[in-house]
Formats: sequence, C-alpha cells, structure tokens
Amino acid sequence: MITTIVLFLAVLFVLVLVHEWGHYIVAKKTGMRVDEFGIGFPPRLFGFKKGETEYTLNALPLGGFVRIYGEALVHGEGEEQDPDHDRAMWARPKWAQALVLVAGVFMNVVLAYFLYVAVFMMGVPVAVEEGAPIPDNAELYIVSVLPGSPLGTDITPGSRITRVEAGESTLDTLTPAAFSAFVTERPEEAISITVLSGDTEQTKTVTPVAGLIESDTQRKAVGLALSLVANEKQSFIAALGSAATATWEGLTAITAGLAMLIGNAVVGEADLSQVAGPIGIAGMVSDAAAFGLTSLFAFVAIISLNLAIINLLPFPALDGGRLLMLLGEVVFRRPANAAWTHRLNAAGFILLMALMVLVTYGDIMRLL
Repeated sequence: MITTIVLFLAVLFVLVLVHEWGHYIVAKKTGMRVDEFGIGFPPRLFGFKKGETEYTLNALPLGGFVRIYGEALVHGEGEEQDPDHDRAMWARPKWAQALVLVAGVFMNVVLAYFLYVAVFMMGVPVAVEEGAPIPDNAELYIVSVLPGSPLGTDITPGSRITRVEAGESTLDTLTPAAFSAFVTERPEEAISITVLSGDTEQTKTVTPVAGLIESDTQRKAVGLALSLVANEKQSFIAALGSAATATWEGLTAITAGLAMLIGNAVVGEADLSQVAGPIGIAGMVSDAAAFGLTSLFAFVAIISLNLAIINLLPFPALDGGRLLMLLGEVVFRRPANAAWTHRLNAAGFILLMALMVLVTYGDIMRLL
C-alpha cells in the first residue's frame, strides 16, 4: 500500500512539474515576472526563494500552479507606479499570454512523446502469430480465464506461464498450440501450471473439464486463453516515428472518449463509474508498474495526454477556460473584468474539486 502511494505521488509530481514548468519557462522567456512556482495546492508545507520566484511544496498533492504577476488584474489597476508594471501578464502581447497558457498542455504532450520513445526503444510486447517463427525472447501469457474454468480466480490475466507439467511429463515448447495439445492429450491427469505475476510465482494444479469450449463441448480444457508475446525493440530513429504515431492516436482516442463522456453528461447518461479518481489511478499505476518499466512509462504517457486534453477544455480554472477569456478580450478589444474572472475561476476550481471528491468516492466504493 505504501509503495503504491509513493509511486502514485512520484508520477503525479513528474506530471505536474512538467506541466507547470511549461507555463513557468514561457512566462520567463516572454518577459513576465513569475512570483511563485508551486507543487500541490495550499496550505503550504515549505518553500524557498531564488531570484524573484518562490518555489513551494504544498499539502494537497492534486496538482500545481505558477503564479504570474498580473495574471488576473485589469489593465492599469493601481500598478502604473510599479517598476515591474510592464512585466505583468496582462501587459504582455496577447500572443505571449496565449503561449503561456498552452505551454503546460504542450509539455504534457512532449512528455508523453518521449515516454513513448523510451517504451519503443526498451521494447514493446508484440503477439506472435501462430505458425510464425518464434523469437528467442517469446513468452507465454494468460490473456483471460474463461468462465467456468476450474482455476477460478486463482490465476490473474496478464500472468506469464513459466512451466507446465503433468506427472513426469513437461511441456518443452511454451506456445498456445503446444499448451492446448498438452492438455488435450491428458484429459484425466492433474496438470501443474506455474505462473509469474510481477515478482510473485505460484503453481496451481488443475484437472481439465469439459464444456468450456463452445465449438467442442466434449473436449476437456483448463479454460485459459493464451498468447505468445515477444519483446520487440526499435532503434532510436524508428522509435521517434512510432512514438509520434502513438502520441497522435492517443490524443485522438482520448479526445473522442472525453467528447462522448461530456455528451452523455449533457443528456444525463454519463457513466462516472468509468472515470477514475486519484485512488483508482494510483491502483492502475501500481498495476502497470508490476508489468515492468515499459508498461509504467506507457501508462504515464496516457495519463499525461489525458491531462493535456482535459486542460484544454473551455472550463473556468483550466487553461482552456483562460484561453477562451483571452480570445474574448481579442474579439471585444477590451480586458475581461478582473472581479468576474476571479469569481469564475474560483467557481470552476470548486466544481473541479467537487468532481474529484465524487470520482474518489466511486473509487472507494469499488474497493469495498
């Protein structure tokens, strides 16, 4: 449990750090004064000041922020005498303000891209087709356990089969076809199956039963759907291209899924049970890590792309909502009302926190 929490907080720290660093560095480069770079939300735990910027670590580890001088003030509202008047966010060109707002989203996409590059270079699992040459690093994995299997829930999908025995016989070639033939030839024998899940190895002994295979109900089986998987590594150049494809496909898939969720919410048919909160994501991070570094990197890349898309939503307190307000200033050629902007962002933040509490409650209920 402690390991899961630490791993989740580490992943969250990286995602927030990258996102907020995007805002921070572009604000600096476009001449804005950055007053605070915060990880987490207040109350503040501790911080230190370097130059003109204060760097803080806060108690609520659910995000982060960059506080830029003048980001929520109306032009000229009592700041004309300030020596940094021209470094206020609203005093900078509109294009500079827009760049600052999209920089966090951009960095989340960049992070996902380079995580995918690492994944493809370290190697991605690829299913080996039946009859194809078997690579030296090919391994036999359990895809699913069929309903009615005598194994029940004793073996978890995603586990790797390392050894299969029956009496004095041992299955020498671990492939789906060889496994099926081995079981079929021993319909009355007890078969020992050794599997590895994460760092845990276990051996289960089971006797084949009939009725599991719809196309041949008389045939006895143990009820495992298997896949032969090989780790396929790519060169750096090839990984750059594959990562670009994976990033684009991830962005389009997440956008489509989020659009469907919002559309269903509008008509009152949203299924929030499919939305994970911090507890659910922590569990998924832990599960991904159990399958190795490549699985963890790939999952973090997906989370990073999710954060990018969600932050672009035209909702108060999100980057997309602030971009919409900036667009309004350009269209109507006048600054947004600072008081109303503050109220909208505060209301948006409260609603986001309420949604977070709701999905977290759903996470807890699913654990009970």
